[in-house]
Amino acid sequence: MRVVVYGGKGALGSTLVNHFKTKSWWVCSIDLSENPEADVNVVVKGANLQEQAANVNSEIEKSGIGAEKFDAIFCVAGGWAGGDAANKDFVKNTDLMMKQSIWTSVISANVAAHHLKEGGVLTLAGAEPCLEGTSFMIGYGLSKAAVHQLTASLAQSGGGLPTGAVVQCILPKTLDTPMNRKFMANADFTTWTPMSYITEMFTKWAEDPSSRHPNGALVKILTIDSITTETVV
Repeated sequence: MRVVVYGGKGALGSTLVNHFKTKSWWVCSIDLSENPEADVNVVVKGANLQEQAANVNSEIEKSGIGAEKFDAIFCVAGGWAGGDAANKDFVKNTDLMMKQSIWTSVISANVAAHHLKEGGVLTLAGAEPCLEGTSFMIGYGLSKAAVHQLTASLAQSGGGLPTGAVVQCILPKTLDTPMNRKFMANADFTTWTPMSYITEMFTKWAEDPSSRHPNGALVKILTIDSITTETVV
């Protein structure tokens, strides 16, 4: 299998890269810095969305790694910043959230349109809380809601993905990452979704098309009492 992990140096991205390498898959990591475990790294450069997209596509073309198309593209780049409209950092945080979630998802979709195999899978990262208003984290909610909409658009006829390819958007509530543990040390961890669950789910989607949800699915991932379930919204 040949897969791309956009955000391959983050907590979930690094877990994915490591997991896929244990299965002897060929892995390309796209991020702001290199992941030494990946077979190939594309380091994102550019001050705006157009420059970053051009850089990523150019590196894929120039290196020749796009000559053989990818089985799956997993976009797990992102981050979190809070604040309501009165917060002094509201605009700054919203700008950051758009860069981390919308820009990365748009570039992933663009790469998929040109380099994903027919019948392949593209996954994007939304968020379950952002199905509704998020007054205490407006910028985050805005950016994730945009990813949900992008998913629906890509799944439509004429969305630009290769024939037979599908897009899936995961909507976790809280992932069990080291950073979340650090900043929410007193939380109920039995309601947090293990990263291992995501890696196994992505593995199934890449290997077995029959395990995927319908094209364009928003897949709500909730963990209660350490039991995780998937529900299509």
